[in-house]
Amino acid sequence: MTKPSPASPAVTRPAITQAMIDAYDEYTHLTLDRRRFMEQLTRLAGSGAAAAAIAPLLAANSAQAAIVADDDPRVKGEDISYPGSGGEMKGYLVKPADQTGKLGTVIVVHENRGLNPHIRDVARRVALEGFVALAPDFMTPLGGTPADENRTRDLFSKLDPAQVGANAVATVAFLKEHADGNGKVGAVGFCWGGGTVNTLAANTPDLAAAVAYYGMQPKADDVPKIKAALLLHYAGLDTRINAGIDAFKKELDAAKVEYTVYVYEGANHAFNNDTSAARYDKNAADLAWGRTIAFLKEKLA
Repeated sequence: MTKPSPASPAVTRPAITQAMIDAYDEYTHLTLDRRRFMEQLTRLAGSGAAAAAIAPLLAANSAQAAIVADDDPRVKGEDISYPGSGGEMKGYLVKPADQTGKLGTVIVVHENRGLNPHIRDVARRVALEGFVALAPDFMTPLGGTPADENRTRDLFSKLDPAQVGANAVATVAFLKEHADGNGKVGAVGFCWGGGTVNTLAANTPDLAAAVAYYGMQPKADDVPKIKAALLLHYAGLDTRINAGIDAFKKELDAAKVEYTVYVYEGANHAFNNDTSAARYDKNAADLAWGRTIAFLKEKLA
């Protein structure tokens, strides 16, 4: 008689608190180094072992399966070079495989981890909705996005904001004249990319639509220069970024800029990033994505 095997013990996910998520947010935005972050996480988790188990859940996991695979036959993607403000820029260009006419074009701006597999996946998602999508690598002047995320974090602080802005404007100019595009350019950015999109909107009148996910607001003096329609997504628990919402809205109202603001209560900064187990919020991400695509389709038709 075969005896049944004993059941395997259930795998319990470590408890992750808001304080841990806040500590990671401070770390990932360059105000904590890794040693201090792990010390803080160890205090919050109660032990080094618990902290070691929790840290990967807070970070993005590049091995997470893509929502739209890189070999999905519905899209065509390629790594390209194109003219930047003072030299060559690298990027990932994707379009629908069955494209027959000219389409609206969308710049997909990465987080402060560079042009990684997740952002490539987001670009494919945009293309699947009927756009030509270009995800620039804004780390090109520093040699491109490294494979090692910790190396990316160290390099990011060396980016020249003025050069980033100029390369973003050059990306708009490139897409505006792209053979597959209809001349209308939009942009969507996440985290650092959201702030970059806000700044881009203030620096080129050729941008038709801008979507910023939990992005830092632009300088007040730049707001009157915005010509693009704005869609602004914020996470309810993101106190660092949300501190600037009210002033930004007043500046936009005074400048008569077209904009819509959504705050997703209970969601954390980076709620759209499905490769980060602790911070991803599917309900908020799906709702914001639906609004984003509808907005882009309206403004870039």
